[in-house]
Amino acid sequence: MQTLHSLDPLRRAVAALRQSPDGPKTVALVPTMGALHEGHLTLVREARKQADHVVVSIFVNPLQFGANEDLDKYPRQLERDCALLEAEGVDLVWAPTVEAMYPQGFATNISVTGVSDGLCGASRPGHFDGVATVVCKLFHQVLPDVALFGEKDWQQLAVIRRMARDLDLTSPHADAVLGVATVREEDGLAMSSRNAYLTAEQRLQAVTLPMAMKVAIAGIRNGDPVAACIGHLKDALLAGGFSSVDYAELRDADSLAPLDSRGTAPMRLLVAARIGTTRLIDNMAVLPE
Repeated sequence: MQTLHSLDPLRRAVAALRQSPDGPKTVALVPTMGALHEGHLTLVREARKQADHVVVSIFVNPLQFGANEDLDKYPRQLERDCALLEAEGVDLVWAPTVEAMYPQGFATNISVTGVSDGLCGASRPGHFDGVATVVCKLFHQVLPDVALFGEKDWQQLAVIRRMARDLDLTSPHADAVLGVATVREEDGLAMSSRNAYLTAEQRLQAVTLPMAMKVAIAGIRNGDPVAACIGHLKDALLAGGFSSVDYAELRDADSLAPLDSRGTAPMRLLVAARIGTTRLIDNMAVLPE
């Protein structure tokens, strides 16, 4: 497995992966910010099913962190991450420096409106501009045939698919931006690098999030008023140890348009809440009957 930090060697290495006497090989990209856990490794395993070769990027992207967010303390564990990826059969790790990704004078920003409105787009201004900008660069740098993202960041997935469609990114095009189901701990908490910030007590309390979401979804499926179900969800989080709720909303699964009643199209319940200093997000499908 190669680990590369600058662009020209990356492009040569990806070109070499594609070459074969039997014809061109395909490449899958799994973008990450490192601090890898089983959720990331699940993406890697799915990527190996989708393509001949797998490239994983590890880059803590400063553009998607706000002024008072956790950029400085976000875990950076490149040696450990590379060992995990090599064990999974990854061919190449692209771990650019900030200077390589954003050279002096960098002045371009990609903004995707609509699907980025509200939810994390409201509570983290500029976040999705940073996500779209870095992912667009990664697509152009690696030119993958397919890219894989976790469904835990559902709004992020919608933003990236919209960007790929709008900018005619054929490597990969929108249909080649694949979502992989959220990987959860045994108690139901969605796996996240930020779970490491939780104290032992907070970790026990955090399971309130998926539990309360399941109760709300059951109520919505049963025909109970959406506002009441979400109100009960928020109350359960605050009673269970969360300090605040950034949002809890029912949205159309594809357009992310807000919904105030149960519909017949696929729906998603999306929640972000804070426990101590840690912000956790989750989402679950609300399947129509």
